[in-house]
Amino acid sequence: MAIDRTPILKRCRALGIEAAIVGKARTSKRQPRRSMRKVSEYGLQLKEKQKAKFIYGVLERQFRKYYEKAKTMSGVTGENLLILLERRIDNVVFRLGLANTRRQARQIVRHGHITVNGKRLDIPSALVHVGDVIEVCEKSQSNELFKMLKETNNALSAPAWLEADQANLKGSVVRFPSRDEIDIPVNEQSIIELYSR
Repeated sequence: MAIDRTPILKRCRALGIEAAIVGKARTSKRQPRRSMRKVSEYGLQLKEKQKAKFIYGVLERQFRKYYEKAKTMSGVTGENLLILLERRIDNVVFRLGLANTRRQARQIVRHGHITVNGKRLDIPSALVHVGDVIEVCEKSQSNELFKMLKETNNALSAPAWLEADQANLKGSVVRFPSRDEIDIPVNEQSIIELYSR
């Protein structure tokens, strides 16, 4: 399994996004390098794709599969792509406030701390469906991280398409998100144009 080990703040600076979007509280004091060269249309499209891949922690092959799946679904392909990425279990764990970052959420899922509908799930790329109940395993609730989350009542508020129960460390999927509820600064149409070349 390939792992992206790029420093988060450096990557955020290069892509021109805020570190808070990825879940980091720190900000970089450095300014991005200024280039006098004009960026081509291809360069802009590539940057949008890199933003989406970096924010969700997905590598190229898997991202391409999400695009192929979004293309076959009914509706707008760009919106379908973002909805598929939002439905990943590691992203849902992050959105419910059970982790501080998507990387931490991925590790929590990978280590088997999360159950979906009562069954343990350790695949971060698994997609959730409407009505799924996501919760922390009973054994894992005594873990320091989850005790702290219970006490502090994590400040991340769950979006409208998820229903969070912070006291019991669980949540459920009420419906699929719409494009208005996905708050990442990505122009999905540029990604579709890049792939349809």
